[in-house]
Amino acid sequence: MKQPSTAISEVKSEGKVTAFFQRIGKRNLIIACSVLLIGAAVWLNWMLFSSPDTGDGYGGYDKPSGNVSDDLGGSSTVDEDSYFSATQVSRQKARDEALEVLQAVVDNEDATEELKNEALASISQIADEIQKESDIESLITAKGFEQCVAVLNGDTACIVVKAENLQAAQIAQINAIVYEQTGITPAGITIIGK
Repeated sequence: MKQPSTAISEVKSEGKVTAFFQRIGKRNLIIACSVLLIGAAVWLNWMLFSSPDTGDGYGGYDKPSGNVSDDLGGSSTVDEDSYFSATQVSRQKARDEALEVLQAVVDNEDATEELKNEALASISQIADEIQKESDIESLITAKGFEQCVAVLNGDTACIVVKAENLQAAQIAQINAIVYEQTGITPAGITIIGK
């Protein structure tokens, strides 16, 4: 027969683990891990596809693979328009997936109020970034650039514009627009001419 004090200490240690999972909840723990994984996936996507180390940010994956026939019967090489479109679609798809997971957390009845508030704050931040990126793209396009993609990530911004040679005045205009819309200083802004 076990000593009463030994049995009590075993019950207390088992009770601590059980109490922890009851307090946090297994489902909430899984939801929190999912939110972290989605955040990591978005960050990894941004790091891989906007890294200045590869020169153009996409390591050659966005280069044309052949010729495309236009409506006039001629043949022209695929231009950067497909790059800008593909980048915007990819960005939107990643955000939609993140918003879907965050909304699932908010809608989950078993989620704690703290977890729901964090998810709502993340949703609000993503919506704010979407609005700022859209404003930046519109304003830069209004300055005479044909195409523009803006990607915000916290205190940094990556701006890709359709231009062969960016002049100092153009870079200053882009920096000013991004600063006015986001408060990000030029040190945190990367501008890529495509």
